[in-house]
Order: sequence, then C-alpha cells, then structure tokens
Amino acid sequence: MRSFLLLLCGGLLVAGALLAAGVTAPARVAITSDATAPPDKAALGKSIRAYLMANPEVLVEAMQELERKQDSQRDTVAQKAMLQHENELLRDPESPISGNPDGDVTIVDFNDYQCPYCKRAYSAVKSVVAADGKVKIVYKDLPILGEPSRIAAFAALAARNQGKHGPLHSALMEYSGKLDRDRIMEIARSVGLDVAQLQKDMEDPKLKQIIERNSALAAALGVRGTPAFVIGKQFVPGAVDADALKQLIADARKG
Repeated sequence: MRSFLLLLCGGLLVAGALLAAGVTAPARVAITSDATAPPDKAALGKSIRAYLMANPEVLVEAMQELERKQDSQRDTVAQKAMLQHENELLRDPESPISGNPDGDVTIVDFNDYQCPYCKRAYSAVKSVVAADGKVKIVYKDLPILGEPSRIAAFAALAARNQGKHGPLHSALMEYSGKLDRDRIMEIARSVGLDVAQLQKDMEDPKLKQIIERNSALAAALGVRGTPAFVIGKQFVPGAVDADALKQLIADARKG
C-alpha cells in the first residue's frame, strides 16, 4: 500500500515538475493566439500523460526521491526529539528494563502486544541481546491496536509489582492468538502471577500516566506505528531482523 501511495505521489510530483518546467510544447497547438490565455488543460494533461507513459522510469525516480526526502525529514525530527527527551527515553524509572542494566548500548523499544511486526522483532531482539550480554532494553508500551492492547500493556506494567514483568512480557509476545482480557489473565496466571492482585494493581492511575507519557514521547519522535526503536543515537522505525540489529548495535558502539 505504501508503495502505491508513493507511486501516486511520485506521479503527482512529476506532473507538477513538468508543469513548472514548461514541458507543455505539444499542448501549445491548443493555445489561442492571445498570449495571456490559459493553456488547454485537457491537452496539457494528455501531453503529460504521454510523456510519463513514454518515460515510466521518471515515476520510479520521483517515488525514490519522495521517500528519501520523507526519511530525511523523519530522521531530522527524531534526532532533535532524542536530544530533547533523552532522560524520558533512557532514564524514566517507571519504564521496565531487561538485558544488562549496565550495558554499553541501550535499545528503547516502543511495543504493542497485538502487533505482529512487534512479535517478529521481539524474536530478533531476544536472541541478539541474549548472545551479546552488553545490551540494555527499555520498554515503552504503546498500545495503539485497541482495548486488548491497552489491557495487555497495563497488565505488563502492573506485573512489576510481583517481579514478573519479564516473564509476562515474553509470554504475551510469544502468544500468537487473539488477545482479550480473559486470555491475558490466563497468560498472567501461567507465568506465576497472582491474578487477583494483578487486576488490583492494574487500577493504579500511575499506569495510565506512564502510557500517556510514552504516547507523547512517541509523537515527539515521529513514531507512526509499532514497533519502533531507538538504538544508541539512531531512530529505527519498523521491525528489524537479527543481522540488522547486530549492525545497529555495532554502529552504536562506534559512537
């Protein structure tokens, strides 16, 4: 879908560029002798269409340029936000952590427990961090996929009170079925949580505030979906595989 939209935008950009550049010569046969008269729009449209049909590579180039500019703008916004919100990103005491708390590289993980791409990235993060031993993970729950996502996020955050955030996080990420409150509670019970106490802890207003802070932070960074990561000084939108993650960690160590 994104490629289609970019292609459409690319076509519009090319059309605009052609208009701006005056690629209208074939259409001039329809222009009146009055130099101030507007061009024949129908003829101009046909001329532009004919040019694009004869040179389709222009659309690809325009799409690539549009994507490059969007990525550059996104990265600029993210870099500025990462500097402005460094403490919230890396040192919020209410954000759960895992891995090595004294690691030399920190991964900030914006996550939704119903997101299939988050689950795919989770497997890569888990294996790479376990093998590396010097990486810290900071979790930022970002429940954007409906009420079950919010319930799961509240449950994971509340599980810290019983020292079970890690087991519940892993169990939720490894669960492949559809989540609802009952299923989330079943998963919580399966990892040893006292479900009655968990449900009570989930009512703490502080948890809502944590998620609201995460949402504001994600908006400042330009996060448009999950998963999204900050790895060292790099903003990484979307799922990553193990090889890409290893390279990002290596780049972070280089500074």
